[in-house]
Amino acid sequence: MSKKKEINIFIENTYTDFEQLSGIQLNAAQLTQDAIKMTEYFLSKTNLVENSCLAGYDFNLLYFDIVLTDNKKIHEINREYREKDTPTDVITFAIFADSPNEERFIFDNEINLGEVIISLDKALSQSKDESHENKTFYDELYFLVAHGILHLLGYDHKDEKTLKEMWKIQQEMISGCKTGRVNPN
Repeated sequence: MSKKKEINIFIENTYTDFEQLSGIQLNAAQLTQDAIKMTEYFLSKTNLVENSCLAGYDFNLLYFDIVLTDNKKIHEINREYREKDTPTDVITFAIFADSPNEERFIFDNEINLGEVIISLDKALSQSKDESHENKTFYDELYFLVAHGILHLLGYDHKDEKTLKEMWKIQQEMISGCKTGRVNPN
């Protein structure tokens, strides 16, 4: 991965009442920049890329979407696609990673990784939960963004060991984008 890859992330906030209800102002532009920095960090680590769905693929552009929503919508998605009748914090639709190798396509040297869906309600409640390490809403939100990105890249946590490995990588990804981040908490 010697040549720097272009990364395009589209963030859509479908939870228009979140700021009014929570008093927390979201900065989608900053979140986008930081998600790009997280992805750039990942791409800069050969060992991580070689263990991802990108191993062996050449591309110029990597892109994916992040959708911010509420508990009601993520509950519907979780029930429909995962057959779990409860809201969750993050769901990924890893188009590229979940496709068999022979069905993965790269069009014009571009890879669409898929979509990350995050419940802002869950991020807020988990940031207040004493059992969670993330103490602010933004810490939790960034943790979920990094977690979703890793799932898009083919990482999974089937057991405690792989979960801890993912958490370690997430913290590394997040640490590279902390400077300059707006965090009113």
